[in-house]
Amino acid sequence: MIEDFNGKTAVLTGAGSGFGLECARIGARLGMNLVLVDVQRDALDTAAAEMRASCSPGRQVLARQVDVANAAGMQQLAEDVQQRLGAPHLVFNNAGVGAGGLVWENSVKDWEWVLGVNLWGVVHGVRLFTPMMLAAAGKDPAWRGHIVNTASMAGLLAAPNMGIYNVSKHAVVSLSETLYQDLALVTDQIGASVLCPFFVSTAIHQSQRNRPASLPADRPTRSQRISRAMSNKAVGSGKVSAAAVAQKVFDAVAQGRFYIYSHPKSLASVQTRMEDIVLGRNPTDPLADKPEIGAQLRAALRADEAAGA
Repeated sequence: MIEDFNGKTAVLTGAGSGFGLECARIGARLGMNLVLVDVQRDALDTAAAEMRASCSPGRQVLARQVDVANAAGMQQLAEDVQQRLGAPHLVFNNAGVGAGGLVWENSVKDWEWVLGVNLWGVVHGVRLFTPMMLAAAGKDPAWRGHIVNTASMAGLLAAPNMGIYNVSKHAVVSLSETLYQDLALVTDQIGASVLCPFFVSTAIHQSQRNRPASLPADRPTRSQRISRAMSNKAVGSGKVSAAAVAQKVFDAVAQGRFYIYSHPKSLASVQTRMEDIVLGRNPTDPLADKPEIGAQLRAALRADEAAGA
């Protein structure tokens, strides 16, 4: 856990919007040095200008345009951070993209893009910054660090028509839980957390704007269009703000708490899934508590199937 953030360094991916930006704002208020990472240049520049204007005197703001899926780009980022600021105390592997549709309709390009950002981005953050943090901890018994990975409630459930996203976020939950256990084997100075938000008003439903030209999107299927429309509505109507979730992140880091939830009431569905697994039951419909949504989705997809028949 990190009890005093003043003078510490935070690396935040996806810092141009959503949770990353709100965490950067909190970090600035707490007197942290900030490393802002985003793939979208204009959003990154805007965030960097805001942080430089609001940071405490003497604090540094380093902004880097990086695709977190790119190993070489992340390697250069880590080297820049080490040279300029030393080992970061807080690493927030937050960058993510949203995608859906029937799981067999996702193309290879879809899988490469979503897993590249959502999973490999976290993998790169963990593999590059953890050794730096361990080295710093080894030199100073008072040094403290923490790694936070953004997953999703989709990493604890398996909602239909969201397969590619679910897979990426389940992997992040597993990676984060293993990271927590692995760190506990070798140090008491570095902790880990996983953020599992539900529908919060962020820009993730506009992810296609940052899809790389090297992985052009195929023409979306009807199931993918339906998924996008439902996600747009759900995210846009989210009642919990990204700023509120960012505060939960800092509270968890200060308390050394692993699981971070934006909507704790949604854990009832997670409990049902766990019971399915333990009891060997067939999977319960995760939309069972929202039957109108499930009925709408089923009707839309079956109408498409009937039209194509």
